[in-house]
Amino acid sequence: MTKINSNKVKEFIRVDHAGERGAVKIYEGQLLALNTFVKDDDLKKTIEEMKVHEKEHCEFFENEIKKRNIKPTKFLPLWDLLGVGLGFGSTLLGKKAAMLCTASVEEVIDEHYLNQINQLDNSEKNLKKKITKFRQDEINHKDIAYTEGATKKGPYLLLDKIIKTGSKIAIKISEKI
Repeated sequence: MTKINSNKVKEFIRVDHAGERGAVKIYEGQLLALNTFVKDDDLKKTIEEMKVHEKEHCEFFENEIKKRNIKPTKFLPLWDLLGVGLGFGSTLLGKKAAMLCTASVEEVIDEHYLNQINQLDNSEKNLKKKITKFRQDEINHKDIAYTEGATKKGPYLLLDKIIKTGSKIAIKISEKI
């Protein structure tokens, strides 16, 4: 196996940092809606628990960015705003939409992380191990979301496609800029 290109590793870390920060912001938006307009203590508890994992993931990539002197994506302020908006808006639409938001994002991230895992070699053993663990956390979040009512039936199918398309676009941009 050829050694992975260091620029590729920088792209991985930059985009993963942006993505994990975006996940934290989505959950912050959902919690904002749950603390103001929507009263659902069970959903709030579920989201708070998932947010703990996302913060752990984000902190890891924040440290990698600093340690490796990688510039974060220039789009972080926009992703923050869009993440909070997506979380808030999906929660205003109800529990099914809030949980679909999680499921849709996690399905994209599952595939994204698997692609990275398959490209990383032994020169990046720790990074690969962390991404593998984080991928499992994301799969668990997706499973929780479906258990809690996420659905792709009816109008939710359109919401799923919008969220996934937006997530994929954000990934492509964050890798490069």
